[in-house]
Amino acid sequence: MFIKYIIVAALASTILSSCSEDTASNTTATPKVDQSGPAIEEAIKAIQVGKDYHSFANPESIKVTHLNLDLTVDFAKKVLVGTAQLDFQKVDSHATQLILDTRDLTINSVTAMGNALNFDVVSGDSFLGAALTIDVPADVDSVLISYQTSPKASGVQWLTPQQTAGKKHPFLFTQAQAIHARSFIPLQDSPQVRMTYTAIIRTPKELLAVMSASNDPDTERDGVYEFSMPQPIPSYLIALAVGDLHFKSMGKRTGVYSEKGILDAAADEFSDTESMLIATEKAFGPYSWDRYDLLILPPSFPFGGMENPRLSFITPTVIAGDKSLVSLIAHELAHSWSGNTVTNATWRDLWLNEGFTTYLTYRIMQMVYGDERFEMEAVLGRQDLQADIDALPANDQIMAIDLRGRDPDDVFSNIPYEKGALFLRELEHKVGRESFDTFLLGYFERFAFKSITTDQFVSYLEQTLLKEHSDKLSKQRIQQWIFQPGIPDDAPVPESDAFSVVDVARDAWLAGEIQANEIDSEKWVVHQWLYFLNNMPEKLSQKQLADLDKTFALTNSKNNEIAHSWLLISVSNWYQPAFKRLHDYLTSIGRNKLVKPLYKALSHTPEGKVMAQKAFSEAKSGYHPLTIKANEGFVQ
Repeated sequence: MFIKYIIVAALASTILSSCSEDTASNTTATPKVDQSGPAIEEAIKAIQVGKDYHSFANPESIKVTHLNLDLTVDFAKKVLVGTAQLDFQKVDSHATQLILDTRDLTINSVTAMGNALNFDVVSGDSFLGAALTIDVPADVDSVLISYQTSPKASGVQWLTPQQTAGKKHPFLFTQAQAIHARSFIPLQDSPQVRMTYTAIIRTPKELLAVMSASNDPDTERDGVYEFSMPQPIPSYLIALAVGDLHFKSMGKRTGVYSEKGILDAAADEFSDTESMLIATEKAFGPYSWDRYDLLILPPSFPFGGMENPRLSFITPTVIAGDKSLVSLIAHELAHSWSGNTVTNATWRDLWLNEGFTTYLTYRIMQMVYGDERFEMEAVLGRQDLQADIDALPANDQIMAIDLRGRDPDDVFSNIPYEKGALFLRELEHKVGRESFDTFLLGYFERFAFKSITTDQFVSYLEQTLLKEHSDKLSKQRIQQWIFQPGIPDDAPVPESDAFSVVDVARDAWLAGEIQANEIDSEKWVVHQWLYFLNNMPEKLSQKQLADLDKTFALTNSKNNEIAHSWLLISVSNWYQPAFKRLHDYLTSIGRNKLVKPLYKALSHTPEGKVMAQKAFSEAKSGYHPLTIKANEGFVQ
């Protein structure tokens, strides 16, 4: 997922305080990293490795292997109604109880071979939901659960026609990561449980349903759609969307679904997807999922993208008109290898998904778009990482995070993404790209369609790269990266010559040596603009802001990332000419990466909080539940 998760060196068993996604402060000094062996050992021993602290399920006794859904989409009541058939294997032959995860589900009945089974929904937890316990006889290996969802299901968003691009038909999409699949399916909602699935989805005839499964671009629009996912996947990758969707091919194995009004623009913007797929296969092994299509969601989608297999869900905010933000597509595609094929076993191990995927994203961008773009994006990523290192408490700077007692949604950051990728880049630099690519190929093959822990990865690393390159790598350094806060000394520092000219221009303008209209930016690309804005001093004068805005029309930028950076500057300097655009921005976009830092910045002053409250009140009905949860604290 392109979202940005996170243990002090001596781990405590107490519940840790929540932290924010996309932190923006740069005021806290980087904590000193404790490199002592005892601290590392204590960190490793503090958590029960492989235990999923975010699931009630009992896969160690009975493990679900296949899911068969039959659901009717009821837009009037905003519920999914139907059945989930779960096939399972008894790991313990004496086990008599299947335990599933649920959240706000109404369970009507549970049967096996037509016979009613005893079940109980155990009182719920604040964010984990409730355990569904089912008594299963010795000869039963499948149960059929009749149920329906709540209109407020945390993993489902229902949009009215007015909240869509076409304004004529409603829209539905699900978002299961991290622990939201349980809000629309009763199942073992843990990434260590992989299952195949089939589904029948019944919708109004004028709408099309698509899933993270086999989608036929030529399917008849008849209101009954059948799907199959033959590869075993974790529950968080089950996804459904229903709307007035249309399809356009982008290549032999790639295409895009969206509402008709943005279909051509999306297909043009992401036309290099097939080239990305071919390049990634050539470097990192065969693509395992048949097709790779994109679904462009309404602007309320809370993330940049979600790597649902065969059909990545994508925000429309990256349709910039110049392919400047398509690293998001590279990221979601890369998940087809790291995340979907090789998966983190628990949310503590998220960096195995996101660190590898972010590393692969940079490599894909280099292969398709060249060294200069790769270098610029790497520098911006390193700056994002440093911002979080400066802002987050030490316990949240660690890749193998202690999440016990915490909602995974509350701890997303750049740590598993950019710190994980930087760690892998250091391994690459020390052993050489050829040796590291050989390691990656072996890693993806060895753990294909498996869910693994950080400790399993470290063990595999010891058996391979560490053993083969003992003169260049050390176990202590590896454990420092994974189990301690901060960034180790002498970590790789990406550089870009393309940013040197930006530094010169910015410094000259800040010093008053040149006016904004004298900045030679005609050949600047989006990444240079982001670097120019993101590295401004905290305080600028109204004259300076007006000079920039008049010259470069930043308030009206059509690039959502540039507009985001400019609006943050405008809030911190109370540049009122940008405030109408700020309001429109907050009320038209639901992507947390873009809106959360703005709400947070506005919350720092009474005047800003009033603006935030007004925008949030107007936008709330169209925001995804995750966006509401992430931002409501800023407007209270």
